[in-house]
Amino acid sequence: MVETDETHREGPGLRLTVHGDPGIVRFELAGELDVASASRLDERLAAVALGPDVGLALDLRGLEFMDSSGLRSILRADAQARRDGAAMTIVRGPEPVDRVFALTRLHERLRFVDEPGDAAG
Repeated sequence: MVETDETHREGPGLRLTVHGDPGIVRFELAGELDVASASRLDERLAAVALGPDVGLALDLRGLEFMDSSGLRSILRADAQARRDGAAMTIVRGPEPVDRVFALTRLHERLRFVDEPGDAAG
């Protein structure tokens, strides 16, 4: 579990802040989640210990752009959470980012909320 907030710049287009809150680890993404930055997000996610008592939230409100590489990273995070017995929640991003989930119908498979405080449930 992450004990304190950590902010990292993952390549030229992505800023990532990791918040360790009781019962949930929240990744706050800002900028662009694309082919240039997705692998770094994958590495950070793989290093987080999840489980039935520690869920994962991906806060996409600060994203300006996401391509299929970013979508693949989010699906990997979901697979990791399921494997570890953890719940994963996505805090909706702006309309262009949210549209990617709608076009792929992943909004039907993944859990979305509008605010970070709703992610714990």
